[in-house]
Amino acid sequence: MGKSRVYYSDLRTESMKNNLQLKLKKLIQTAGIGKIDFDKKFTAIKMHFGEPGNLAFLRPNYAKTVVDVVRELGGYPFLTDCNTLYVGRRKNALDHIGAAYENGFSPFSTGCHILIGDGLKGTDEKLVPINGDYVRDAKIGTAIMDADVVISLTHFKGHEGTLKNIGMGCGSRAGKKEMHSNSKPIVNQSLCIGCEKCRQICAQDAPKITNKKSFIDHELCVGCGRCITICPVSAITNRSDQQNVILNRKIAEYAYAVVKDRPGFHISLVIDVSPNCDCHDENDLPIVPDVGMFVSFDPVALDQACADAVNRQPVIAGSWLDEVPHTTNDHFTDAHPETNWQSCLEHAEKFGLGSREYDLVVVK
Repeated sequence: MGKSRVYYSDLRTESMKNNLQLKLKKLIQTAGIGKIDFDKKFTAIKMHFGEPGNLAFLRPNYAKTVVDVVRELGGYPFLTDCNTLYVGRRKNALDHIGAAYENGFSPFSTGCHILIGDGLKGTDEKLVPINGDYVRDAKIGTAIMDADVVISLTHFKGHEGTLKNIGMGCGSRAGKKEMHSNSKPIVNQSLCIGCEKCRQICAQDAPKITNKKSFIDHELCVGCGRCITICPVSAITNRSDQQNVILNRKIAEYAYAVVKDRPGFHISLVIDVSPNCDCHDENDLPIVPDVGMFVSFDPVALDQACADAVNRQPVIAGSWLDEVPHTTNDHFTDAHPETNWQSCLEHAEKFGLGSREYDLVVVK
């Protein structure tokens, strides 16, 4: 597979002549979105609506821009995401849509409706045969698989890139459990302070507190990893790096299931790059300055280009990344050493989902 094209615009605008929505529209048009036949086609625009309390999610205005372009090309767009495994405001369709409305994603602001991909309780799914190295039949939300065209609109945060947006994000609740099944954490009790935050965040009641120390009941744990990110003293970790490698490879295979055999187009905005994903009900200071907007038909090349661009940025003083040890030239590995994010791109390329080699086309 040869080099793919990734199109890029910075975030500079001229007063009275341009704005970021117009720049995004020009970018996706220049990248060739018009080559897709949208005429009377149902078009799923997969994005993350943000957990209420987190203010780093993509503004609804960006979704409106994409929706308007799809409508101009004759398509029937809808915004979508699937339900989550963990405690929060997006674990069933009613709460999920309510959270999206609270964060501004109403039909009046975006120009289209929201359909939660895997239905009311996260059980509406289609089995997509892929015969992967780890996944035989991916469990993808029904509404997403019923769409004729898939567009991803991603808030890029390293391992929270396009592949995770469409891979993990489009999996039903059962699909998410399958992807996480090899990734069950353990607690270093010498570090644990008994704060119980892990217990409070878990929807499965897997963390147990005994003598003011936590341990994880693996019979109940589904491996979602929320306890790892919520722990204030980094006492909770995966049992081995290999678990995250397998998780990332499963995400790549699920992403393949979502985009195979139908048109797809991918948009990634590298702004507000806070250290944790938008699933958290809080956001921290960004770890690097805002970079810009990237689009491509190739989700692998897109993630690689975004990661390369972020790794060229300086670290923001006082951020999470500024306070952790810097042992590599990779901002994402330094911020979250356990993620092994590159394994997802490596497996996706091997699986034929795209190429990590790309040419960057700058659009003014």
